[in-house]
Amino acid sequence: MDNCARIINYLKKFVEVTDEEARLFSSYFHENQIRKGQYIIQPDFTARHRNYVLQGALRAFVVDEAGQEHTISFAIDDWWISDVNSYIYQKPATMFVVALENSRILQIEFEKEKELKSLNHKYETFFRVMAERGMAFHQRRFISNLTLSAEKRYDDFLEKYPQVAQRMPQYALASYLGMTTQFLSRIRKRKAKSETGFT
Repeated sequence: MDNCARIINYLKKFVEVTDEEARLFSSYFHENQIRKGQYIIQPDFTARHRNYVLQGALRAFVVDEAGQEHTISFAIDDWWISDVNSYIYQKPATMFVVALENSRILQIEFEKEKELKSLNHKYETFFRVMAERGMAFHQRRFISNLTLSAEKRYDDFLEKYPQVAQRMPQYALASYLGMTTQFLSRIRKRKAKSETGFT
């Protein structure tokens, strides 16, 4: 499946469009190849693009005053990633976004997205639905972090996003779940022993 077909299929999950409308939508994106370890967003530089992952894995994170990294989000195939606050308001970013694998992404520029939305209410609807889904996801995550134990948060993540858990480095997953790498390692070892019947 070519890249245009991928983004068109994604669009059609949320809005009904004609073939012409779909082609116009896809024409506003351009492909970019990202090497493992390459940053596409860094603090103090404005996020100019919204990024759709065709293939690969990326991680968004912040660094606190003590130098500790805190993972905000991941993105694998068919997911989106950016520093949303920086992108929406066109203000300097506060997050890093880095490729964890060699990746291919489709990018749309901020001004191009504004233009696209002005052309057809269906495109406006699509991006609104994306924003609403993002807000709902982050609310669920916020509540989970407040109400569930670290082990339950890991279990839930593993159940909902097994592919992500397999592809992310342990340090990044631990950071996302709000625990140390050592604590996550202990959880995994305990579960492995339980599954094999060893204690």
